[in-house]
Amino acid sequence: MSVFADLVARLADLLDPLFHASATAAAIVLFTALVRLLVHPLSRAAARGQRARVALQPKIAELRKKHAKNPEKLQKAVLELHAAEKVSPLSGCLPSLCQLPAFFLLYHLFSNKEIGGEANELLTHRLFAAPLGDRFADALGAGGLLGAQGLVYVGLFVIVTGVAVFNFRRTKRMMAAGTAGMPAAGDDQVPGLATSMGAVSKIMPFMSFFTLLTVAVVPLAAALYVVTSTTWSAIERAALYPVTPAAAPAPAAA
Repeated sequence: MSVFADLVARLADLLDPLFHASATAAAIVLFTALVRLLVHPLSRAAARGQRARVALQPKIAELRKKHAKNPEKLQKAVLELHAAEKVSPLSGCLPSLCQLPAFFLLYHLFSNKEIGGEANELLTHRLFAAPLGDRFADALGAGGLLGAQGLVYVGLFVIVTGVAVFNFRRTKRMMAAGTAGMPAAGDDQVPGLATSMGAVSKIMPFMSFFTLLTVAVVPLAAALYVVTSTTWSAIERAALYPVTPAAAPAPAAA
């Protein structure tokens, strides 16, 4: 933890001429961008994997017909197909899993009053008026929603809401268009996962709004990580998973 604290402090020193009192906050944003840049190859691989899974859907549909009365054989056949085509049904989870350690490091770094047996000086650093170790509840207690600290959170909530609305509209469009980057729930999954994936698909358009709750309850430093990472994800997914309009139905014969 002390090594990570030293890394954040060094980044803040580099950014101090530009951001002054908010240099540590800027360092967290930069750190988040570096993490996402390192994870980006996995995101690209996940996008390729998802397109490959979509390409397998016709074969999986045939297997469903062939083994309609035998779920065990169907599951085995789908797994064998994924293995033969070198496609993992869970590859899309890797980018998110690889980011978790960085988030938890920030969370613990700005939740502990001591680091390496010494006072955690990072807790005194701020984003404008809001201390990086405080939470939304602390800002409300220090002057209310329109106080100096509260307005910092208002700004973050506005950004998160804007990103969430963008993701909501885009996800709905992808699901309606049947875009190759957004296969129908259960179509490319191991049969035993189809039910749970169907439930996930129903709430998927709303998941970005849950980020508002995260920003409200974690330390401000961790909230900055979440806001930056969520914004990066929205831009990255827009580039990797373009929305393809559904093909127009063929005109009926006269």
